[in-house]
Amino acid sequence: MNKLPLGNATEYPREYAPQVLCPVARSEARDSIGVGVHLPFSGVDLWNAYELTWLDASGKPAVGIATLTVPASSPNIVESKSLKLYLGSLAMSRYGSVGDLSAIIARDLANTVGADVDVVIQPATDAKHLAIAALPGICIDDGLLRDDPRNPDAALLQVGDEPAEENLHSHLLRSLCPVTGQPDTGSVLIHYSGPRIDRDSLLTYFVSFREHQDFHEACVERMFLDIKARCRSERLTVYARYNRRGGIDINPFRSDCDDLAENLRLWRQ
Repeated sequence: MNKLPLGNATEYPREYAPQVLCPVARSEARDSIGVGVHLPFSGVDLWNAYELTWLDASGKPAVGIATLTVPASSPNIVESKSLKLYLGSLAMSRYGSVGDLSAIIARDLANTVGADVDVVIQPATDAKHLAIAALPGICIDDGLLRDDPRNPDAALLQVGDEPAEENLHSHLLRSLCPVTGQPDTGSVLIHYSGPRIDRDSLLTYFVSFREHQDFHEACVERMFLDIKARCRSERLTVYARYNRRGGIDINPFRSDCDDLAENLRLWRQ
């Protein structure tokens, strides 16, 4: 990882530079938690880039928000700082239309992650349609911590005997970048059916990521596997909405049921 631009002094490109995009293989993090070729979940990573700017056909600056949807089945993710550098390199280039720009970004990201990437650019004229949303279900943040955990531990999770189906969420999510050690904060939602999960134990489990160093995607996949196994959930979705850093937020969604990844913009995003 020391060759990645993240955490290193970097020169910002002044013209279109797809070569700055850096892939990071998902396999290393997945191997460490026992995820093989056959994924136990489906899902996507939703990236929102809020600082996108480019030139239209006449040379006039344009701005918008780009939403990038990367399938969880892709062999790679894109390193976040390299994405920021890449998107910044578009600022002084002319594009005939928003559609043309979307197609170029989709092509370059597909080459990086090894799978098709959906790209939607929302121009500034559509900004009035943006609204702050709330996660569904019950917030568990008023619960009591069962321990003072320093590392993720599935043994923290407890369930009862009665069945349940519910949405539970927390805004206390924090993990650390595996490259720089910088904190990443956000919110996490689970939707499950199966034995009722003890809410205090779930809160304690989420808090156990507070000093855990890993990429956002790997944290969510670890959560999915731990909750699925320890809580014996029949159906499970885990969805994290991380706060933006460098003008980009990353929101991994993993599920083994029919839930869809709605791109909810939360109060800190």
